[in-house]
Amino acid sequence: MTTDMALPSSRQYLRLVVLGALVGVPAVLVAAGFLALVHTVEHVLWNELPAALGASSPPWYLVMGLPLVGAALVVAARKLLPGDGGHPPLQGLSIAGQPLRAVPSVALAAFGTLVFGAVLGPEAPLIALGSAVGAVVAGLARLNPKQAQLLTMAGAFSAVSALFGGPLVASFLLVEVGIAAGAALIPALLPGLVAAAIGYLIFVGLGNWGGLGATVLSVPGLPAYQETYIVDLVIAVVVGVAVAVVVGASRRLALGVAARSEGRIAVPLFIGALCVGALAMIVRALGGDSQDVLFSGQASLPALAVATSVPILVILMVAKAIGYAICLGCGFRGGPVFPPIFIGIAAAMIPALLFDRSPTVAVAIGAAAGMAAATRLLFSPALFGALFVGIGGHDAVPPAILAAVAAWLTITAMSKGSTTDTHEEQATKAAGPRATDASRPQAPEPREQQ
Repeated sequence: MTTDMALPSSRQYLRLVVLGALVGVPAVLVAAGFLALVHTVEHVLWNELPAALGASSPPWYLVMGLPLVGAALVVAARKLLPGDGGHPPLQGLSIAGQPLRAVPSVALAAFGTLVFGAVLGPEAPLIALGSAVGAVVAGLARLNPKQAQLLTMAGAFSAVSALFGGPLVASFLLVEVGIAAGAALIPALLPGLVAAAIGYLIFVGLGNWGGLGATVLSVPGLPAYQETYIVDLVIAVVVGVAVAVVVGASRRLALGVAARSEGRIAVPLFIGALCVGALAMIVRALGGDSQDVLFSGQASLPALAVATSVPILVILMVAKAIGYAICLGCGFRGGPVFPPIFIGIAAAMIPALLFDRSPTVAVAIGAAAGMAAATRLLFSPALFGALFVGIGGHDAVPPAILAAVAAWLTITAMSKGSTTDTHEEQATKAAGPRATDASRPQAPEPREQQ
């Protein structure tokens, strides 16, 4: 975020805060509508259609074929509509606003990615859609470019607050991404914080409409974790390092795929879709669930917390990491955060089973480590891991913090010492136009004139 945070007069600033609260409502409604559409169509394709065909699980031709359909939609969004489908996930988590003319491309590309099984999350398209709502309100309110920039950001974080279980994690993301602004940060982010809080209240009030209850991050039935043990602190450090290594290796593979795909859109996407489908079928043959390999992994997190087989967890973790790398590199559009969270929890459950540790602390450790490795942020992943397990897991906070710190240190050291960074500019150029990375924060550019 830039350090130029000159604020308007008190009266104008109060108006901006009020507008931030107002933006929270339509932004979260757009996000909820998109998530409901994704959930509904996904349920029809992957549950109702197999049942209508007389199968208890998706048959092989759906597992192989539906990702190809999704790839075709992403190709259409990127080739036929302006905007290239939005921010390339290989470049990290971005809060940069999208021009309004790019919204159809972003929505279609994300729909083709999320519904049809590609291994990416929903956070990036939600940020783009929320920021577009903020831009519309800013235009109607006739704000100047700097005020419009703040309102655009407010819309983005209202939308994403629903996904991360409330405004707290979204607020910490705001603070970490904008920390370079120093003392001027707090008043500049206030409209966004208000929008995130108001938006989350609206989202919670919608209840299970459109299957939204399935999109809220929670792991029901976790036992209380009421005392922190030294062995869990050791496990947290080991898991944090291991998850960062796995996620870092996925990113290296994705960069290699993107570099080899330079200048092409359709062929890499179709080949990537075939590879992901084949990977899911291999996992099914080895005793796992193909649906745990496909998608972002968000819906599979409760099943990980009650897993009983170490070999299956290892298989799922490796397969998810490979599928994540393929989808990052071949051109799908979505968020880069949730597959690493799945990888992190799967990794943390392995020592939990081997050493008879609480699944509650394992979930907190894995969620914090996975998010830190994906975003290269520190405080918001630690907070997310702690909040993810609920009030019964408050003593899991120290292990979650250690896991996030270990993952952050490891992924940072890998980035500095790897030759991958030497070729990163070339690879991300192949993936799409450069945009903001959470590890290199800056504010969104002023809204384009429509």
